Amino acid sequence: MIEGQEGVSWADWVALAQACERLGFEALFRSDHYLSVDGRGHRGSLDAWATVCALSAVTGHLRLGTLVSPATFRHPSNLAKLVVSADHISGGRVELGLGTGWLEAEHSAYGFPFPPLRERMAILSEQLEIVHRQWTEHTFDFSGAHYRIESLDARPKPVQRPHPPLILGGSAGPRSAGLAARWADEYNTIYVTPEDARARRRALDEACEHEGRDPRTLGFSMMNGFLIGADDDELRARARRLAQWRGEPDPGDDADGYLGGLEPWIVGTPDAFCARLREYEAAGIERVMLQHHLVEDFDALELIGRAVIPALAT
Repeated sequence: MIEGQEGVSWADWVALAQACERLGFEALFRSDHYLSVDGRGHRGSLDAWATVCALSAVTGHLRLGTLVSPATFRHPSNLAKLVVSADHISGGRVELGLGTGWLEAEHSAYGFPFPPLRERMAILSEQLEIVHRQWTEHTFDFSGAHYRIESLDARPKPVQRPHPPLILGGSAGPRSAGLAARWADEYNTIYVTPEDARARRRALDEACEHEGRDPRTLGFSMMNGFLIGADDDELRARARRLAQWRGEPDPGDDADGYLGGLEPWIVGTPDAFCARLREYEAAGIERVMLQHHLVEDFDALELIGRAVIPALAT
């Protein structure tokens, strides 16, 4: 999972996608932001769905998607059409992550409305229904507080059946868990410990049961930061690179302390890395999106492809 708003170029995207395909990664996700979330004004961002569409044309089997697209950025009919376009270009390899949006600065800078959270949740609710129905119904009407759709028969329909996977992101609070139970194929949560993940899985199960849905039909995934090293020295060196990228002081001789402060990131040599992922698996996590900040560090991806993906496949 790549934070595309932090100065990731098109050449970077192509190189990342090629590496992921070669190394056995299932999917490449990106954030959907227009400004740096770290306040680095010199870092630019290509549009998320333009990137996904373009990568769809230059990859062969890698799945692609967003974590997550803000409901505040696009009209739902436009968003649904973008995803269908990428789905056709890719031959059925895209996924849509959708959320409320949270970075107020980019809304102000680009002129997007940024209403209070309660209203953004209402907008998200209407968008989920419209996107879902636009993908699956031939003619429908919708009249809500924020959108009105009249006799829409959106064609073509997606390649994927019944539709591209729809991922909802959040902390499994009552409102988002309820929306996921009604509309989502997968729920994604971020920066949690295994204990937190287990509690959020329970909340999602309860929401599904309330909706009359089998909880096993709602996937559960996690996005988390990571650092990996073939040995402790390599891990400490990568920690110093991360600190530099984040604009933090060089941890120097206290690299171990810096690594400990990254909790709940997944950190360690391959054996420890896999053991930690197994803890998340036991807590109900079915898929992990590894947040890769050092986008030019292909050695880390190579190590995951060589020592982590095969170990977890057994």
